[in-house]
Amino acid sequence: MTSETTETLQLHDTRTATADPRRWLALPVLLTGAFLPILDFNVVNLALPAIRDNLGATASEVQFVISAYAATYAVFLITGGRLGDLFGRRRMFLTGVAGFTIASVLCGIAWSPTVLVAGRILQGLTATVMAPQVLASIRVLFPAAEQGRALGLYGATFGLANICGQVLGGVLVSAHPFGLAWQAIFLINVPIGLVAFVGGVLYLADSRAEHAQRLDIGGVILLSLTLGLLVYPLIEGRELGWPAWIIAMLLASPLMLAAFVRFEARLQARGGDPLVALHLLRNSDFVIGLVMALAFYMLSSFYLTFAVYLQSGLHQSPLAAGIATLPFATGFFVSSLASPLVMQWLGARTLTLGFALQVTGFGIVMLSVGGALPQSLAFGLICGGLGFGTVMPAVIKAVIGSIDPRHAGLASGMMISTFQIGAALGVALIGGVFYGLLGPQPQAEDYAHAFTIALGCNVALLAVGGWLSLWLPREPAAG
Repeated sequence: MTSETTETLQLHDTRTATADPRRWLALPVLLTGAFLPILDFNVVNLALPAIRDNLGATASEVQFVISAYAATYAVFLITGGRLGDLFGRRRMFLTGVAGFTIASVLCGIAWSPTVLVAGRILQGLTATVMAPQVLASIRVLFPAAEQGRALGLYGATFGLANICGQVLGGVLVSAHPFGLAWQAIFLINVPIGLVAFVGGVLYLADSRAEHAQRLDIGGVILLSLTLGLLVYPLIEGRELGWPAWIIAMLLASPLMLAAFVRFEARLQARGGDPLVALHLLRNSDFVIGLVMALAFYMLSSFYLTFAVYLQSGLHQSPLAAGIATLPFATGFFVSSLASPLVMQWLGARTLTLGFALQVTGFGIVMLSVGGALPQSLAFGLICGGLGFGTVMPAVIKAVIGSIDPRHAGLASGMMISTFQIGAALGVALIGGVFYGLLGPQPQAEDYAHAFTIALGCNVALLAVGGWLSLWLPREPAAG
């Protein structure tokens, strides 16, 4: 879930909100609910080497710490929004905040990799109950004249969460507050969650949709099985030596996907509310957008591989590794603020520019790590960050323009879920390439080589995304 959602809703939501007298007190509480899921996705990367050493985790278990969270978020995000529509957004927001806080405690006290992964799954699940209520509540609480300002602060929250995730992770793991190491990155959520919960009780008004969509439990189950049958073998297969049952799981994944599509089609034909609006897939521009989103967000593997390269390969402290990623986060933040103006100027070609910046920036990073362009790492990261922040808000705005405004919410939900599926697959596939190249006793040069090859996979995917962006019309067609 990212700031591009704000653009979508500014384009397509024309309802007049009722001015709640406590709305500006409620806004920081709501923004905390948007801040926490993004922070927790980013902050964990810098702690992964410490987690692996302390818990004796395998490479695949480290990958699951990220991919389990992303996959759970992808599957349940749309359902979380529907829960708020059905049962009240205030109630679901408070439930999500409380659940996320409890899940963070479970992660912080985890005594084994299995318990930590279970905690991460619970974090992802409760985040999907909490996060969708934020934007929906802003739309209801604020009148039209104030929505632009509130949505601007909402969008800025994501850039701030990315920067804080990089810095805070390094600070907490290095500082050992109260004698804690990696545990602190999860336990820091407890006081934040408690403040958000109390603030929600005091200031947040309740609302729900007049015509809420029903829950698609069958779709959730089938999509969960599809992703599980794909992601689990991709991560575990390498360490287990690809036994027959792992291969069977991989082969079963497309069959489960076919069963999911068939179930959704039947549900839609009966007049139900499917998790995925299949009729949108008849729009070629929208399908291109989904493929771009998938390729783009597989870059999430970069956070994992870069953190491991810096700490295990170059023996940098978590704090130093966090500072080393700041150029990327800063570039992302700056371009996120500038992207609305760039989109007005370039339209859909903003995506082409963003992908080109990423290919150039990460190409420079590869050359720097490989020794061909020493002293250019920071410049490459800034360039990559500028491209990332340019694509992030542009991809949905460009693609949603091809969708009937009545279906903008459905299309946005599908696009954001695709982002998270891309994150899970990126960690599974490209993370697998990275760890496969390291070998049993890796040296510093092995980490550099593995990181360069893994990032090269990302660059290739980003180049595909840039090529696909050329197929989008310069001025998105309506209808």
